[in-house]
Amino acid sequence: MDYNLETLLDEMKQEIDNWVAFIRDKNPEEIVKRTTLQAGIHGSALLEYADGRVDVMDGDLDFTIRERKAGRGESLTEQQVREGLVPELAAYMRGQLNALPSALIDYHFTFTGRFQVREGEIYVRILEVVDELKKKGLLERISLYLTDKLEAVTYPTAPLETFFLSRHLLDERLFPDAEPGRIIAVFERILQVNQGNKHLAEHRSTLTSALRDWAEQHWLPRYFDHIGTEWQIEYQKKSDAWLEHTEQGPIELVLYAATLILKYEPSYSRSAGLTMLNCAVELGSARAQRLMKEGSGTFAKEDVSLRDERVECSANDVFAEVSIAMKQETEESYARVLRFLIRLLRLGFPRSYQIKLNSGVKQWLPIKGLAKSGTHRFFAGALVYPNLHPLLEEYARAAMQPFEWYTDTEGEKNCMPGSYAVFGLGLADKAYFPLVEQYMEKVDKEHQSVQNDFTVALVERHGVHAETIPTLVKCMLYSTDSMKLKIKGDLEDERHLKLLLDQVRGLEEYEAEHLVYLIWGGTDKLKKLSAKAEGDRGTWLSELAQAASRG
Repeated sequence: MDYNLETLLDEMKQEIDNWVAFIRDKNPEEIVKRTTLQAGIHGSALLEYADGRVDVMDGDLDFTIRERKAGRGESLTEQQVREGLVPELAAYMRGQLNALPSALIDYHFTFTGRFQVREGEIYVRILEVVDELKKKGLLERISLYLTDKLEAVTYPTAPLETFFLSRHLLDERLFPDAEPGRIIAVFERILQVNQGNKHLAEHRSTLTSALRDWAEQHWLPRYFDHIGTEWQIEYQKKSDAWLEHTEQGPIELVLYAATLILKYEPSYSRSAGLTMLNCAVELGSARAQRLMKEGSGTFAKEDVSLRDERVECSANDVFAEVSIAMKQETEESYARVLRFLIRLLRLGFPRSYQIKLNSGVKQWLPIKGLAKSGTHRFFAGALVYPNLHPLLEEYARAAMQPFEWYTDTEGEKNCMPGSYAVFGLGLADKAYFPLVEQYMEKVDKEHQSVQNDFTVALVERHGVHAETIPTLVKCMLYSTDSMKLKIKGDLEDERHLKLLLDQVRGLEEYEAEHLVYLIWGGTDKLKKLSAKAEGDRGTWLSELAQAASRG
């Protein structure tokens, strides 16, 4: 080996040493104890050499993206890398791995290199190691988890367990003959036992991410060349690509992944789901074509379509969309659509959905901060007709579900299905206050804040008095600290103060503190106010302050 190559090799070994020192700086045994489904922490390392610089880091290369650029002024050749560097680097890394605590390294470990050479950029698998004993133990623990924890019980599971389980089941080194139907059944079971749990969205996102990674890194490269860039996904079918089973086998997982992405992921991820479906169509999958055109086929045709002289509706559960064309803007037209939606949801259509509306009427609820979406516009239009209010309540009760969202809203405008109907009804008539309170109890205020805007509108519409205070308190309990509500003067009135205190009694301290913050700006301000007040008013203000600061 010539002097320059030996010097470069020493530098690369030093960078490996630096990486090893970095990953040693943790307590691996404690980390892998969190779940029986984790065999180790690190499963790959990447060495990069370009412009005379060497870096070693966690991670692997996406071998589906190849941009071969000429190495300007680079003296290192591909032959020197493959014959001179790779064998030495593999032996050195193997020795380093053998000296590490077992819990640091996963059952399967890859060491990959990306080198800038005279001929361009090359990608090399330097080392691949499989710990068969660790692999055997992991397989046994996966089997126990499936039978003893996932299949035998009905209580929610931990998101961390879903993270590892989903990736293990899709790992062809662990399960080379896995049945796609079985994997899908397990994933659906995870979603089932976590239904209504605050971590449902996290579980679903974890499963979707695992499926997408598998599809993009393993399935798609078998049949398609990636002709796009790292930032722009574009595939071209390989000339010899052929799929023997176009409806069964791994393609089932691809279609399942695409469906989850299109139903639940943010709008910027939809292109990935559409790409998977389009690729499946190119390979001859009739089911992929049907999914794009008609949906999953789970529902009878008459349940996902409605067409008459007044309205035209079609629902696609794969895209989680309901298309509505209002041919006639009448009370009966909206009634027919509402009955269609109620039946659809009761049959199991995704509650996280959106309405694509074709209507000449642009009606919005008198609430600032709501998304100007087709879904919002439809319900605002229906709320114009008082005779439809009972039907709108029926819809809201069918639609409301914690941790589900209308999919044409994002960020601060997120809202639970049923929101527009509940908000409109609450503003229209105090008779719907019980519905408003039931809605609030389902709100996930960590991911939704439109209830703040509704609560402000509720006060503006109905005021603060004996009839509204119980519902107003419920709304405040599920609003966020950022809400700006100007009701301090109203609630300091003795007629209202006693009613507020009656509502606060029995609340947890943090709930009372939250109410006090929204009304008075904090417990300290309330204490100062109560110290100056006299008689019953002072007593009641003091009791409120104590309820918010018992500790």
